[in-house]
Amino acid sequence: MTWFGVKAKLDNNQDASKLYNRTVMPDGLRIVTASMPSTRSVSVAFYIGAGSRYENDPESGVSHYLEHMLFKGTSKRPRPKDVSETIERVGGYINAGTERELTVYWSRVARDHMPVAMDLLTDMLQNSTFELSEIEKERQVILEELHQVNDVPSQKAFLLNDSLLWPNQPLGRDIGGTPETVNSITKNMMLDYMKDQYRPNNVVLVVAGQIDHSEVEDLVSRSSLNLQDIGRRELIPAVETELDNPIIVEYRPTEQAHICLSFPGISIMDPDRYSLDLLNTVLGEGMASRLFLSLREDKGLVYEVGSSVSKFTDTGSMTVYAGTDPANANSAIEGIITELSRAVENIDQTELDRARELIKGRLFLGLEDTRSVSSWLGGQELLLNRLRSPDEVASQLDELNLEDLQRVAKRLFRQELYRVAIVGPYKSDKQFRRLL
Repeated sequence: MTWFGVKAKLDNNQDASKLYNRTVMPDGLRIVTASMPSTRSVSVAFYIGAGSRYENDPESGVSHYLEHMLFKGTSKRPRPKDVSETIERVGGYINAGTERELTVYWSRVARDHMPVAMDLLTDMLQNSTFELSEIEKERQVILEELHQVNDVPSQKAFLLNDSLLWPNQPLGRDIGGTPETVNSITKNMMLDYMKDQYRPNNVVLVVAGQIDHSEVEDLVSRSSLNLQDIGRRELIPAVETELDNPIIVEYRPTEQAHICLSFPGISIMDPDRYSLDLLNTVLGEGMASRLFLSLREDKGLVYEVGSSVSKFTDTGSMTVYAGTDPANANSAIEGIITELSRAVENIDQTELDRARELIKGRLFLGLEDTRSVSSWLGGQELLLNRLRSPDEVASQLDELNLEDLQRVAKRLFRQELYRVAIVGPYKSDKQFRRLL
């Protein structure tokens, strides 16, 4: 498969030799490019090892706050309007996102305007001004974001779910922090954190589109990007915690109960990661999944049901979400547990084949535009220091069999590991305790 049709300059990664070029600059900055000759757009993205898992308790939310502030003006573009107009006047897009283990700043533009996107992003990363007036205005914006999440019962259920999986540690907190920590974050806290994490060997630049690798190298060498190599924080490791009560209920006078049943999963490094992906697809991905067919189609217990997997560098989780009439909450939880238990005993070949083709199909369909390709490459390079090609992943999926899935089901689907978070019209967790 000549996905991008480019012979790469690689170190130890021959599996993806036709997919990308990779260079490590003298200061440690990694440049990864994917040539997509048939496209007219170019996506430029900076992936940075900065996220909520690098924050201590008092500064919770500083990664997210910092991300917001880089859009609020630079010495070259002093107003937020100057930043946004730079990209909008060439018809492009710019955005950013903060996650647990990384922050990404990206822009997508027409091919001819790649230098504009590169110049703007490097300017933001190096020359943002952090005006005090803008810091205070953005503080209110972030507080409203936190309130908005709290006001959506389904989102609140997922936050409570994380607090059960990883209590009293960064993974169990909202990425945006809390109102208390956001109100206490200062300009100096942001600058100190930026010096620690926004350093060259903690940054990956990914460019995907109708480009040549040497052109990107040249743009970087001529840009103003000159990040300081100060020091780097270590990611705060996850700690597994036994709970006296694995159920948490938050009262809301809602017309629907929002349920998350979860349990510890596996990391992005784990040999069983693809087996879990297949297992998750069998159980809760799409309208042909077991959970959907059983709880919605057959029993009519839920309006919405599905499962998802989260994988981090040292841990992970699997979560089943269901939205149901409050009167059906107990039956819905029992139904979820039944389907998990049934997966330990039996999965048939038809289900495995469906799951495999669903994952492969969505993988390839999801990598048809430059932004998706840059995302695929950037996260892997930053977190794994390695790139897998889509064909490599598909090949590994093809090698898995029913025994692999059932082995993982037995490993993870253990009732003593289950956690349940519920948002709905319940005054206590009493009615749910017998279920676990």
